Amino acid sequence: MASKGAATELEVGGRTVRLSSPDKIYFPDRGFTKLDVARYYIAVGEGITRALRNRPTTLERWIEGIAGESFYQKRVPKNLPDWIPTARIAFPSGRTADEMCPTEPAAVLWAANLGTLTFHPWPVRRDDTEHPDELRIDLDPQPGTDFGDAVRAAHELHALLDEQGLNGRPKTSGGRGLHVFVAIEPRWTFTQVRRCAIAVGRELERRMPGRVTTAWWKEERGEKIFVDYNQTARDRTIASAYSVRPNPYATVSAPLRWDELDDISPRDFDIATMPARFAELGDLHADMDAEAYGLEGLLELAARDERDHGHGDLPYPPDYPKMPGEPLRVQPSRARKQPGKPPPDPA
Repeated sequence: MASKGAATELEVGGRTVRLSSPDKIYFPDRGFTKLDVARYYIAVGEGITRALRNRPTTLERWIEGIAGESFYQKRVPKNLPDWIPTARIAFPSGRTADEMCPTEPAAVLWAANLGTLTFHPWPVRRDDTEHPDELRIDLDPQPGTDFGDAVRAAHELHALLDEQGLNGRPKTSGGRGLHVFVAIEPRWTFTQVRRCAIAVGRELERRMPGRVTTAWWKEERGEKIFVDYNQTARDRTIASAYSVRPNPYATVSAPLRWDELDDISPRDFDIATMPARFAELGDLHADMDAEAYGLEGLLELAARDERDHGHGDLPYPPDYPKMPGEPLRVQPSRARKQPGKPPPDPA
C-alpha cells in the first residue's frame, strides 16, 4: 500500500485501485473508516466476486458514510474503467440502462471508492439478462417478530426445498432477516420465477399457519415472517453475500451453513469479524455456480394452488405497470371505504 497525499493506493488481484479520503468515517458508532471498508472487501474479495460475477449490479452509495445521504446508482458510474464490463438491462417501464458487471475483486474495490457499501446484483448474467439463474427467497421479520422467527421459517423452507430436490443456500440479510438462494437453470422468465417464489411462500403459510405470510399489504401481515415474493420481480434485487449493510454495527450479509442457523446472530458478522471467518472457512457458497436446478416442481405447485385453491397472482410493487392476471393493487382498508363500489386501481 502506497500513499499519495490524502489518497491511498491499494493492490488487489494484480491491479492498483486509488482510494480517496481513506480516513473518512463511515460508521461513527464504531469508528470504521472508508479504508476499513476497502480492506474488508479485499479480505472477502473472492467471495463477493463470486456473488457478483457477470451480474448487472446496482450500487448503494453512501458517499459521506451512514450519517449522510444515500442513493442507488443503477446506471454505469462516470469514468468506469475499461476493464469492468457492463450489461444492458430493461426496467419494468421499458426503459433500459447499462449497469456495471463486476468480474474481479478490483471492480468491487473501485466501487467501494465511490462510497458503495451494499452491492445489489440482478439474478441474471450479462450474457442473458432476461432469464434469472437464481431463485431468491427473502424471509423478512415483521414488527413483533425477530431473527429467531426467521430461522424457524428457514428450517421449514429448507425441508420444502429438499422435497423439491433443490439446494438452498442461506445467508443473513445483514439485518433481522434471512435470504435463501437456489441456483437455477436460466430457462424461465422473471414472471415464472416470481410465480415460484409465491408458491413457496404459500406452502410455508400452510405449514406454519399464523407464523408466515405472503400478504403484500403491511396492514394484513401481522406478527409474522413475510415471504417477500416481489424481490423476484424484474429490477428488484437483494443485497449480495458479503455486502456491507448501512447500520450502526457495520454488519455484513454472511453466507451460512444450515446447521449453524440456531447458534448465530446477525450481529456476529461485521466488517471486523468476517475476514477471520472467511480466512478460516472460505466462501461457503463457493460451489454454487456449479449447480443449476429446474423449477418444474415449484411451477407445478403454483399450478395446483391455482387449480385446487383458486390462488392466482399477487400484487406487484406500486411503481410497476399493471401486469396480466394481477389482482387490484388497492390497499384493503381503502377498498372497504366504498362498499359495493369498485375502488380505483392506481396501477
